[in-house]
Amino acid sequence: MKNLNRVHLSGLRAVEAVARLGSIKRAAEELGVTVGAVSQQVQKSEAQLGVQLFERRNRLLLPTAHMLAMQPHLTTAMTSLSTAIATTERGRDDALTISVAPVFAGKWLVWHLKSFNRAHPGIRVRVEATVDLIDPDTSDVDLCIRVGHGPYPGLNAQKLLNQRVFPVCSPALAEEIREPADIGKLPVIRDPGQMFSWKTWLDLFSLDESILKDGPSFSDGSLCLDAAIAGQGVFLAWETLAVYAVKSGQVIAPFPQRPATGLGYWLISGKTAPRTKAKSAFETWLPDELQASIGRPKGADEVVV
Repeated sequence: MKNLNRVHLSGLRAVEAVARLGSIKRAAEELGVTVGAVSQQVQKSEAQLGVQLFERRNRLLLPTAHMLAMQPHLTTAMTSLSTAIATTERGRDDALTISVAPVFAGKWLVWHLKSFNRAHPGIRVRVEATVDLIDPDTSDVDLCIRVGHGPYPGLNAQKLLNQRVFPVCSPALAEEIREPADIGKLPVIRDPGQMFSWKTWLDLFSLDESILKDGPSFSDGSLCLDAAIAGQGVFLAWETLAVYAVKSGQVIAPFPQRPATGLGYWLISGKTAPRTKAKSAFETWLPDELQASIGRPKGADEVVV
């Protein structure tokens, strides 16, 4: 522990953030300070440690061998410190930490939390956007929202919603679609990481995936939806991703059928973690909010595939 006396913790935070994010500007945004403050902390840390941590080339900061050796240890340490501090909120009735996938967080949750906040103004919600598997019995996370087949042994898992999919495209491209087979006339936007395929939807109309054209590919559902909004092709979206884009007219869903993929949205909590009023409030609010938000057009397919 004596080595910690050589450098200030604030400096180590700045150094770790710059190394992890690859930019002083991005580190400053994450830490909530100015670019100058981060740059100064990095310089102080280098002076205190007596080694150069970054090589400066024009406007770039490149990690030196010393920094590359330090970074994984620093990141692990900062994560542990953050978790340690967050554990002070476990079991509190006025605080709630939720772990959700980034796409769900950005396209659905952030738009609906205001409803929860209005209903429960005394509860402070912290959202961790990550796809990492988290054990709510041993971490600082109170609740997790995940998409999967379930169930989740050793955890409390409440199924919220079946995942259903449907094609979307820009209003201009929608004018070219009159029947399901017309999907084959358009470029298809793909996410290689999706856990379902077009077969789920095409099977409803006895169509084969061979009719689908090539198109742009993105490793994120949000980017795929943005590409559809931009008119780059047709995308097989799901309700929690595309609900606002459809309601606002940014994209059109040419057909009402929404077959289920076999996956579901699950609200997960620990079996041994303390029960709180904050948890109970969110567990009651979320299912109703989800169902009310997505809506389903007349004729939407309800069969779980």
